[in-house]
Amino acid sequence: MHHIDLRPIDDDDLDAVFEMMRDREAIEMASFTAADPDDRAAFDAWIARQRASDDVLCLVVTEDGGFAGTAAAFTVDGDREVSFWIARHAWGRGVATAALRLLISHEPVRPLYARAAVHNSGSIAVLRKVGFTELSRNVDFAPGLGREVEEIVFTLPPALDGA
Repeated sequence: MHHIDLRPIDDDDLDAVFEMMRDREAIEMASFTAADPDDRAAFDAWIARQRASDDVLCLVVTEDGGFAGTAAAFTVDGDREVSFWIARHAWGRGVATAALRLLISHEPVRPLYARAAVHNSGSIAVLRKVGFTELSRNVDFAPGLGREVEEIVFTLPPALDGA
């Protein structure tokens, strides 16, 4: 197994994050992405807002020290949510699972929530491996696809010992 770690995002990561988030196959799976993934100005404005927010934990996933994706925690309507986006070169090797385990170990709030498009079997498998369970389903407009997509909302409840 390769060494997976999380670290704060820095300016040197922005080109890699932008390119990763333009991957058409990844956009198809994630669905709930930017309407125009090629708009660098919109990306720069969005990432600047994320990095400036005291409520957003925006991290880079590294594999053996190299860029492998991003992971984040943020609040939506009072609920703490997590998300992850793994670069294609790191798919299928457990990077997302290891990164999500690290992220939730740093995030004390429970319950935690996460969302995945119903057709995103990879992300659904990762969420289930680390203990998330399905809470509900809804249909929302997916800007990355330009159409409505069914989405699963997952939750990671507090542990029985209160942690």
